[in-house]
This record gives sequence, structure tokens and C-alpha cells, in this order.
Amino acid sequence: MKHRSVLFREIVVIALLGSSPSTAGPLESAGHQHQESLRAVHEAEHDVDHAWEVYHGAALGGTVASPSLQAEIEDHLHEARTLITQAHAAAEHGHTGQVQYLIKQVRLHTTHAIEGSKEPKK
Repeated sequence: MKHRSVLFREIVVIALLGSSPSTAGPLESAGHQHQESLRAVHEAEHDVDHAWEVYHGAALGGTVASPSLQAEIEDHLHEARTLITQAHAAAEHGHTGQVQYLIKQVRLHTTHAIEGSKEPKK
């Protein structure tokens, strides 16, 4: 019965996140003066989406190594989404150096999330 409640919780989280408007869509800023920065942020958005997909697969499959690791992975993924928002704002304002720094941070968080999602149960 405990397994069902955990699975139900995961399904609810996935349903809510699956309809999230923050997933990467098409790049709509053609002709924007900060096109390169916006393109880099868009690519990083796809990296975050991929990390969420890997995590969801592990969570639904029941293969996340532990509840504490699951919480850690979720923290990394949420932080990556927050950083994407900040990177997008920086790109809109032409702050290229800040965009590059934020994208590096996003990639660190997505890498940790993916590695954690692939860590086998012991």
C-alpha cells in the first residue's frame, strides 16, 4: 500500500509538470538583437527538459536509489528551472557573461540530476 501512495504522488507531480508552460518550446525571437544568448538559453532549456524526462523515467520505474536522493534530484531540477528563467532575463538585457555563467550552473544541476537518476538502488 505504501508503494501505491508513492507512485500516486509521482504521477501527480508528473501530471502537473507535464503541463508546465516552462518547458522549452520553439525559439520565437528571430531577429532579436541578442539572438546568440537567447539560442544558448533555449538549448539549455532542452537540457533541463531532458533531465526531467530521465528523472521521471527513473521515478516511475521505481529505480531512484533512495527517497533522499529523489529529493536531491528534484532540488537540482527546480534550481535548473529557476536559473533558466534568470538566464532568459539576462539574455533579453544583453548580459552575455551572466548568461554564460547561468547556463554553466544549469548544466551542473542537470548533470547531477541525470547522474542521480541513473544511480542504481543498493
